[in-house]
Amino acid sequence: MIRNFCILSFLLIGLGSSLCQIAGAQDFNAVDRWLKPLNGHIRISIKKYDGTTLIEELVATQEQPELPGEWQVALQAQPVKAIPGALDITAVFTLTRGASKATAVNVDMDFIGWSRDNYVLVPASVYNGNRYPSIGNGYNPDYPKEMYYNPQVPLTISNNPRLSVEPGTASLVELQTGNTATPAICFYAPVLQKSFMVLTDQRSASGNHGLTIAENAAQDQCRFSITAPAIRRQAPGFGDFHPSGDKAPDWKAGDQLSLHFRVYTMHVTGIPDLLTAFMKHRKDITGMNQPRNWLPMSYYTGLATTITSNNFREFPVGSYYLPENSKDFQLGWVSGMMNTYPMLALNNAKERDRVAQELDFVVHKLQGSSGYFYGGITAEGRIRPEKMNPAFPEVQAMVRKNADALLWLLKHLMLLKAQGYGAAIKPEWETAAKKLAAAFARTWKQEGQFGQYIAPATGKIAVYNSTAGAIVPAGLAIASDYFKKPEWLQVAKASAEYYYQRDVVKQGLTGGDCGDISMDANSESAFGFLESLMAVYQYTGDKSWLKKAEVQAALCATWTISYDPVFPAGSQIGKLGSKMAGAVWASIQNKHAAPGICTASGDYLFKLFRATGNSLYADLIRDIQHAQAEAVNIPPDHHTTNNLAGSSMERIQPSDAEGKGSIGNYINTRNSWTETNGALMAIELPGIYVQPDKKVIRVFDHVEARIVQSDKTGITLAIKNNTRYDASVSVFAENSTKAQKPLSYTAFTGWPKIAVASGAEVVVQVMNNGTIGLH
Repeated sequence: MIRNFCILSFLLIGLGSSLCQIAGAQDFNAVDRWLKPLNGHIRISIKKYDGTTLIEELVATQEQPELPGEWQVALQAQPVKAIPGALDITAVFTLTRGASKATAVNVDMDFIGWSRDNYVLVPASVYNGNRYPSIGNGYNPDYPKEMYYNPQVPLTISNNPRLSVEPGTASLVELQTGNTATPAICFYAPVLQKSFMVLTDQRSASGNHGLTIAENAAQDQCRFSITAPAIRRQAPGFGDFHPSGDKAPDWKAGDQLSLHFRVYTMHVTGIPDLLTAFMKHRKDITGMNQPRNWLPMSYYTGLATTITSNNFREFPVGSYYLPENSKDFQLGWVSGMMNTYPMLALNNAKERDRVAQELDFVVHKLQGSSGYFYGGITAEGRIRPEKMNPAFPEVQAMVRKNADALLWLLKHLMLLKAQGYGAAIKPEWETAAKKLAAAFARTWKQEGQFGQYIAPATGKIAVYNSTAGAIVPAGLAIASDYFKKPEWLQVAKASAEYYYQRDVVKQGLTGGDCGDISMDANSESAFGFLESLMAVYQYTGDKSWLKKAEVQAALCATWTISYDPVFPAGSQIGKLGSKMAGAVWASIQNKHAAPGICTASGDYLFKLFRATGNSLYADLIRDIQHAQAEAVNIPPDHHTTNNLAGSSMERIQPSDAEGKGSIGNYINTRNSWTETNGALMAIELPGIYVQPDKKVIRVFDHVEARIVQSDKTGITLAIKNNTRYDASVSVFAENSTKAQKPLSYTAFTGWPKIAVASGAEVVVQVMNNGTIGLH
């Protein structure tokens, strides 16, 4: 039996002049008025369960004000003075007498006049409602035959929580806050030109909150719910679902629970406006995170590059640094010709020779006749096919891997020149890069896109669509400058504009560039496309690309944990006390966060901060760097796995996608890409960035810095190292005028290093012209 439950007291506190006309109302009118522009209404309920089956619901609405005597609920609402359109709401539930078994409390926001065309976002879990065709029932499903050589193939995802792609079908998306990078549900209504966000905190004493989206069969009504705690029938896994095992707590007289959240109703003109608003406000409820300093970048670099150096091997097929946990070679994405870059940056003869051997191997063994590269090869010399279907025997390769190959091959060549070893560049390396750039340009001119999988023998697109070529515009922009081919810059601009309009503006997602997912939305394509937008800006000087990059950075922020999650006290992360704000979620299929960006330093975020002065981008890259360090294994004090000191693994798990026992526990393995991105961050990001004329200081390394003196010539900076390890801190200083000029890819080679011993403080003088000296 479902009974009506009504409110004991509705307290409106501090509503201010904007709501003075309803300040004494004893109903839901205040919140409903806030939601009125979106045809929204609030509803509060208490739910009783048998397991995860709802057996009774007590409901309070404006229209039904009767109340069972054993419950008290106080609803408090207050506008946020500094944020137009923002309303703080707290619902306090109290059981005054008796007992209530297996009970959860719930707040719904119902929207009528809903449209299936509304864009729905749950950070790291749901993009555009995940309203796309789905295949398989598990990790990395095979593509059916009809997806091959079909330019009209729709964006197709794995079996994830999603709104129905079929008209006339109801939908239910059941998540908990551990499934999200930020506990939030958002939507944009194009017809109304308005957007809605609700932000909440992670949990109560009963566990993580639930976040639910329910759409009716007519798809003209939708309900967003926050439940304490989460009670889901099914929990999402890696492309499948399993019984959640969620349990509602038993209540006794006097028990109380407070559910706090903030709603934002905003006038916007499109998805980009919603994304940028989300990035601005994503920490409003959970509060600013508190990254800790414990592992200097330089100390980590020594450990990570030692691991890579010790994994250089000679095989019948060629010589290379081992990727991942295999002797077989994989190009780009997570390893090959990427882990070589930190080794080349060490600038010593031994590793420079080894890097040259790997480049020789790659260009001679993996490039197909079309100019595209095959994605991998065994140690014995057998080409490894990717995402094949028996109906199409032609060997395919990931477009993403080819994009990485172009970008990183050119970055190697530029670094050799910056180090003064331009003469060591072999003509065949440049020829290979030129052939690959030409292949991408040719495909663009013929197809108007780059596709997801390519046949290196013929250059034909095997699987179309997705954002698998997110990094291609960056590679083409660099190649255009390197080889003096202006037509390639035109392709870079056209393709970047294409991805931006089709994927970001119209769908609010990028995806499909990982080898173990379908076309699912993912973080790697989001960050990779930001790389491209900043590259096009760098080589055109056109600031309209910066505006696009700011929207893209906001999309990247939806994938990045914005707060320090509470992990089980007995878990590895819980015991270590690690601060995991900044961990980057993988994809809507692979429901875990990871230590860093796969695979990059994120230096383009730093470049965006430098170009705009917007501290949100500096905060984001600082968070990412610090979360990466938290996952590094340095026994005995920071023991994450049983692997080598300096190693790390790719899964930081706030969700129960792999079972409740996996939350907060590391998998005992290592992933070379996480080690590589850590080394790249240490190399390509400054430890400290300073604009002395504006007294701007941003610290990315695990040290503290403060201004102790300033005058018209510059500033005096004190750098303190409170960690257990000696540090060599790179300092990049420039005046604000120079900051308006795009930063070269090899600028880091000129940054001075300041040695700061463990526990010590060093004072340096930073002149307005950017020169640095010990005080």
